[in-house]
Amino acid sequence: MIDKNALLKIKRGYLNEDFKYFHLKDHKHMEFESHYHDFNKIIIFLSGNVNYLVEGKSYRLKPWDVILINSNEVHKPIINPEKPYERIIIWINKLFLEKHNTEDSNLLNCFKLSSSQKNNLLRLNKDNIEIIKSTLDSLENNYTSKEFGNHILKNSILIQLMVYINRLFLGNKLDLEKNDIQYDESIVEILQYINSHLSENLSIEIISSKFFINRYYLMHKFKEQTGYTIHNYIQQKRLLQASNLLKKGISMSTVCEECGFGDYSSFVRAFKKMFDLSPRNYYKVTRDLQNYYKINNHVH
Repeated sequence: MIDKNALLKIKRGYLNEDFKYFHLKDHKHMEFESHYHDFNKIIIFLSGNVNYLVEGKSYRLKPWDVILINSNEVHKPIINPEKPYERIIIWINKLFLEKHNTEDSNLLNCFKLSSSQKNNLLRLNKDNIEIIKSTLDSLENNYTSKEFGNHILKNSILIQLMVYINRLFLGNKLDLEKNDIQYDESIVEILQYINSHLSENLSIEIISSKFFINRYYLMHKFKEQTGYTIHNYIQQKRLLQASNLLKKGISMSTVCEECGFGDYSSFVRAFKKMFDLSPRNYYKVTRDLQNYYKINNHVH
């Protein structure tokens, strides 16, 4: 039995469906905060004047550019309100993709590659656009349909889309102009260092010394490039890693240590402040959700 009250407290939205599909067009001025999700996300940019910021890199988008966002990657669009911002967004449950993996085809590869290569952008050519557009049209037409076999059909169309995106990403050779990807190399290096050393001491003094950057300049530049202060970024990344480890059933004390918290009580306080649940209750709720998803979606 899922504790519905506890479930509502999970702020970042555990995706308890195979996927969600949105086709959005905004005509008014909108500002988004830097944020992250517990699931993977695909954005197909259709029109507007938008730069998409992902983990310190800014991508200047062209129509039919595809942005791949891994779970827990910090991102936000920066929108020029002079033109309407139109895009297709797909939220995807990892368990759904894993269910359809085979020995020689891992549908999560495109996300893994985008993370390892530090590149979230897939730029399509004319032929690719026609195939993607046709597939998305089919997906959109069937997403809310109530006809016989619709659930099977819409899921198969999404799998078809994911196979094609993986093929494109494996052979991805970007035809970019000079300013299509902008970033501060030192900040990107610092982000990579932080994410691979979360169990260690990551004080501003240590980071600024290691990268030979004035601490005040570092604090200013980091906030400018990511939307977060260094302290908040590190804290949230540690807590996100903690949530992932807890879902795997790793003990609370081990999670506390591996995520760089000085003592168990400070870890529990920080975790509860972010997720509105203690680590123990968070584990129970997400375990129940995973079991519920597997039972109701026939994951074996």
